[in-house]
Amino acid sequence: MKLSTRIAVPILGLCLISACQKSGVDQVMTGDAANAVYVAPGEYDEIYAFMSGGYSGQVTVYGLPSGRLLREIPVFSKVAENGYGYSEETKAMFNTSYGEVPWDDSHHVELSQTKGEFDGRWLFINGNNTPRIARVDLSTFETVEILEIPDVAGLHCAPFITQNSEYLVSATRFSVPIPQKDVPIDSYKENFTGLINYVSIDAESGEMALDFQIEMPGFNYDLARNGKAKSHGWSFVTTYNSEQAHSLLEVNASQKDKDLLAIINWKKAEEYIAQGKFKERTTSYFHNVTNEATSIVESRKETKTRILTPSECPGMVYFIPVPKSPHGCDVSPSGEYIVGNGKLSADQTVFSFDKLMEAIANENFDDEIDGIPVINFEAGLDGIVEQPGLGPLHTEFDGKGNAYTTYFISSEVVKWDLKSKQVLDRQPTFYSPGHLVIPGGETTKPYGKYLVAMNKITKDRYLPTGPELAHSAQLFDISGDKMKLLLDFPTKGEPHYAQAIEASKIVSKVKKFYPIEENGHPYSAKNEKETRVERKGKEVHVYMTAIRSHLAPDNIEGFKVGDEVYFHLTNLEQDWDVPHGFAIQGANNAELLVMPGQTRTLKWKPQKPGVFAFYCTDFCSALHQEMSGYARVSAANSDIKLKWGLNDDELRSE
Repeated sequence: MKLSTRIAVPILGLCLISACQKSGVDQVMTGDAANAVYVAPGEYDEIYAFMSGGYSGQVTVYGLPSGRLLREIPVFSKVAENGYGYSEETKAMFNTSYGEVPWDDSHHVELSQTKGEFDGRWLFINGNNTPRIARVDLSTFETVEILEIPDVAGLHCAPFITQNSEYLVSATRFSVPIPQKDVPIDSYKENFTGLINYVSIDAESGEMALDFQIEMPGFNYDLARNGKAKSHGWSFVTTYNSEQAHSLLEVNASQKDKDLLAIINWKKAEEYIAQGKFKERTTSYFHNVTNEATSIVESRKETKTRILTPSECPGMVYFIPVPKSPHGCDVSPSGEYIVGNGKLSADQTVFSFDKLMEAIANENFDDEIDGIPVINFEAGLDGIVEQPGLGPLHTEFDGKGNAYTTYFISSEVVKWDLKSKQVLDRQPTFYSPGHLVIPGGETTKPYGKYLVAMNKITKDRYLPTGPELAHSAQLFDISGDKMKLLLDFPTKGEPHYAQAIEASKIVSKVKKFYPIEENGHPYSAKNEKETRVERKGKEVHVYMTAIRSHLAPDNIEGFKVGDEVYFHLTNLEQDWDVPHGFAIQGANNAELLVMPGQTRTLKWKPQKPGVFAFYCTDFCSALHQEMSGYARVSAANSDIKLKWGLNDDELRSE
């Protein structure tokens, strides 16, 4: 009986697991791996590693080489731990054209760059399901902006940054009718369209804006990289399903032997925009930005986009054939080499930027698709890495002339020489790696000391935790000729990608607290004298403060069943790492965790008469347990007046 591919690939994986396991253990045991990853108490890690959380919708932050989890940054999913998405200030971050969407599938992190190097200011990440790009401020490690990308489906190809943070480039994974309309799915070739999107970044504030979109054939657009150094000004985007199939893609999108790499001259696109060659489209998408002064998210609906059509803009977009079903698209530090991986290819294709430019200048084209010239494959080819492994996915660079590629099927990382295309080393991973990261490996100046492989399957690496196991990250030392496995550490969610940066580029920029005098929140109380309770019909606002070790006011009477109560808590501390929390019995949303100098608001709707306790949820001092109070709730028709104060004072009244 002949094995199908669906059966054969897992069997191959199991064979590789069995064969590789001992060598991996031996590798760790023979070197001083423990010492290499040891970070003494009170010492800092060398590197911040930012990993996407996949279906968690978040970003996780690890220290390298220790592998210690430092923080989970809430981005696309609500978090009861600190009230992100539940507090009145942050609710609007989840506004989209589909309504409130409090979750997503986060895939690719991108650090801001200046002159081709990470600058430690911002981190960007995509939401795959409801197409969005978020910005995290690395001075606070908080999400401060989310921009929806209209008229696309599955924003997997995002948000790839240019070398001076001019643009974030993204593209639709699933082509759809544009504008959306009710059409038969089997009219795919006639009615479905792709888009490549260019989101500009303000150089000072980091705020994003959808600058323009490029209308593309209805393929699936998977991943991208922007040129750097000599290739700065160009973008490279892998596509699959050039067959334009719409069902059983594993078969119907594999009919041709090659797919296509899109090559975009975005500086030429800028010229066409300046000339007014775009078409304006009416659409709908949301842009949610945190007001820095108030810390409140402001949400606005946008209705216009600018569209460029390649057939009307010559010299802007090209295609070149690439091995079937490509995934990664990676550009070397010099900007000369573009690696396009066909996931099912036994070889690995490397294009030359200089040869691509020569082919374009000489019009060495084999075809044209919707007005887009298709460059001759051989004309742009620099060389092929022959039989390096099975299932190539992603490539990164060490800045020493070497490239490193993950091989999903053969469960390994392979090191090869960029110029000679010769394999130099290979090391097993455990198991089935997807992405990998070298600190700065996407920049003009990689920090080629460590490599982290992010593995999709864990099996026997950690203590079992039921049917679902933590994903495995494995740290390699790549400073020498041979890679050395140093450490396994588990990760949260499913990291699809990571970027890593020297800690020194961020540590000096980190905010320790929010200056209380700069707090512009309209409901802040900057000292205890400003604490009060105000009623406006059924709406009650509590201006509350927190400081070690009491909440003010801590006794409040006069709430009524059916009131909408807003607790506005200002943390008066001006000391690093002294947040205060707030929770009240009967709250059906979340707690608050408020940073020093900040104000956050929890909405509470009392359902029945009684006396309900509230308290600080963050252990902040020896008298933390005493940091509590009571809220008295009376019947809806009662005439109890509002009274408030500290429990050893006479209560003030409205």
